[in-house]
Amino acid sequence: MSTLQLLWFVLIAVLFIGFFFLEGFDFGVGMSTRFLAKNRKERNQLVETIGPVWDGNEVWLLTAGGAMFASFPEWYATLFSGYYTILFLILVGLILRGVSFEFRGKMQTEKGRNIWDWTLFIGSFMAPFLFGIMFTSMVAGMPIDSQKNIFASFGDYINLFSLVGGVAVTLICFLHGLNYIRLKTEGELRQRAQKLAKMLYPVLFIGLVVFAVLIYFQTDFIQARPVSSLSILAFIVLSAVASAYGVWQDKELLSFLTTGFVLAGVVILLFNGLFPRVMISSTTAANSILISEASSTPYTLSLMSKISLTILPFVLAYQAWSYYVFSKRIKPTDGGAYSHDG
Repeated sequence: MSTLQLLWFVLIAVLFIGFFFLEGFDFGVGMSTRFLAKNRKERNQLVETIGPVWDGNEVWLLTAGGAMFASFPEWYATLFSGYYTILFLILVGLILRGVSFEFRGKMQTEKGRNIWDWTLFIGSFMAPFLFGIMFTSMVAGMPIDSQKNIFASFGDYINLFSLVGGVAVTLICFLHGLNYIRLKTEGELRQRAQKLAKMLYPVLFIGLVVFAVLIYFQTDFIQARPVSSLSILAFIVLSAVASAYGVWQDKELLSFLTTGFVLAGVVILLFNGLFPRVMISSTTAANSILISEASSTPYTLSLMSKISLTILPFVLAYQAWSYYVFSKRIKPTDGGAYSHDG
């Protein structure tokens, strides 16, 4: 395995970390429009907290997919063909979210606004739940033949481990969104977000224990990489504890950052367990796809590295600037581009 191959494997992991850290709270806010908001004014207030940034956050996913296609074409081909239906449904969820931001504020009737409010909620739930199912089933191993094609049945995709993974990712995103709401809103909505988060943290801790047990029995992570896997699991648990402490002590930034660290830790755990593979075969180890055999040519990786390192600082600076510009808290009376009242 070359240095460039390792670099791009790590970069793809970083892109997914960025996506789940940033888009994770978007998903949580979208789900909160039904679980937390009591009326249209509060739903508008929630949507305004992410209205200026949600589309920029999704760019991390597009970049991760593009980087995978360019740097590891065999990984991309096997993953996207084998998970075609799940990825299609994820795309449907993301499209529903995207159009709902625009259409909910342009409907002239209450019925029309309610329809797009529900699509925002449904899309915000679908995406993290299906991503959790995809990644957990992938690291448990899928039946892959010698031609690197997945020939899986329904039970390979949907099983206890993948469902727990889907619920876990969805719950963490929801909590991440609640902590973002506490950071970005004023009024009663902020207080209810804190109260609901306090109720959900015990559920999160139970879920993390179940997830850790299933990681032990359903994957080879602990057997193959005991020190790193256990260290990352400890990091996830400590981040969750720090996040709960931040909620109980009303430390908004701490609780928001640490729920993001929980999501980041989950991604790191999965990529750490995959290494040095990109796809794990449940039939025979010989059919697993390794980083070294899935990558593009050295010239391609070298050219991509130069271009990426040139552009990346500007992209990060722009996104940081956009968050700074839209850093104010959203008041209950605020209207805007995403609300019919604005």
